[in-house]
Amino acid sequence: MADRPVDVISTLSDESWKIQSTSPSLPEAYGTVHVPRGKSFLRTLMAFVGPGLMVAVGYMDPGNWATDLAGGAQFGYLLISVILISNCLAMLLQHLALKLGIVTGRDLAQACRDYYSRPVTFVLWILCEIAIVACDLAEVIGSAIALNLLFGIPIIIGVLITAMDVFVILLLQHKGFRVIEALVGTLILTISLCFAYELIVSRPDVAAIVGGLVPQPAVVTNPNALYIAIGILGATVMPHNLYLHSSIVQTRSFERTDAGKAKAIKFATIDSTGSLLLAFFVNAAILIVSAATFFGTQHANVADIGDAYKLLSPVLGASLASTLFAIALLASGQNSTLTGTLAGQIVMEGFFNIRLKPWISRLTTRLLAIIPAIIVAFLYGERGTGELLVLSQVVLSFQLSFAVIPLVQFTSDKVKMGRFVNPLWLKILSWAIAIMIAGLNAYLLIQSIPLLFGGH
Repeated sequence: MADRPVDVISTLSDESWKIQSTSPSLPEAYGTVHVPRGKSFLRTLMAFVGPGLMVAVGYMDPGNWATDLAGGAQFGYLLISVILISNCLAMLLQHLALKLGIVTGRDLAQACRDYYSRPVTFVLWILCEIAIVACDLAEVIGSAIALNLLFGIPIIIGVLITAMDVFVILLLQHKGFRVIEALVGTLILTISLCFAYELIVSRPDVAAIVGGLVPQPAVVTNPNALYIAIGILGATVMPHNLYLHSSIVQTRSFERTDAGKAKAIKFATIDSTGSLLLAFFVNAAILIVSAATFFGTQHANVADIGDAYKLLSPVLGASLASTLFAIALLASGQNSTLTGTLAGQIVMEGFFNIRLKPWISRLTTRLLAIIPAIIVAFLYGERGTGELLVLSQVVLSFQLSFAVIPLVQFTSDKVKMGRFVNPLWLKILSWAIAIMIAGLNAYLLIQSIPLLFGGH
């Protein structure tokens, strides 16, 4: 294992950082995962596999399900291309995030604190915390709905049960980072197997699926399809994932030299890209199953997770379809909880260079998510929690640009990145993506306001 530097930043001749960080990101896990020297490609790759899976979780969380369900039920296989494009954008942004962490030794939160003024840093922190609470809200609601569907547990009780996972996660953190990664991988495998079964029994049109991978004019010309497409694009990349990825790649004990960093970037990018392909499979599978089951039928307007659960088995004639759907939803919610825990810790410590006891940080975040979920579940029931799930995605979309723009800015700065700075083509592409995301999210926010206040 590589020795942990006392000051991971002191080796960098970077005068543009205003403040020098004095400790690495996630110091309790920094450099704790052994990377073998001089071993085969496969052995080395296996040492780097893990962070990508934890990031991919954010792309298949309960917040994405309603949009994918609605897209498939209303427009068939048309919007598969949007999911594909969204994942390609995610691959690029996550590559930038892991590169920032590996090259500079900073996570994105630390980089923002070191570079921006205190007022700007404070605003960025507030926005990020709001996004984490919104993400946590989606996880709470998703898990509570799954418990309700599987065991008939009332939504309110299910929401309260999700508070207990705080202590489970804290226990896992003491077991080592590889244990958390293994659990995340197991839950992703569970989700993937569930939807592999759903795909088989739904008997989708393979030719239509292949055709759906190619963008069609109807995505833009049909206002309703465009709205859902923007929802998929706007809510696919989770802002907290960029903070998370820039931190957890530093858990590997790679050599902190240019050659070591280049090697780490290579293998971490393979890990990230492969993991996001899994996320593409899950999201595409949700849409495909919805399209094969509901599109062109009397159930074409289904968008609620609970309704989809109730209809899958009778429509498909497969008794396991609904159960596996709910199991996948529960695994999705719990997986997102694991990564949300770490993201909250990284953001708090990175922006303020302070160390809180993990259970304090996590419990505070979870309570902020549980309280509105309990109130809405009590007043409006299951339908209200579904609308709250949509609201959480709008909040996430609004915050995304405030993470993407600093990330592109930092990785495009030669003073900060040295030989690893984004080449010109990547700078142009990254800024174009950042501007497009900002525009799409602004449009989505404007269009969502009437819906959030009961309009149509």
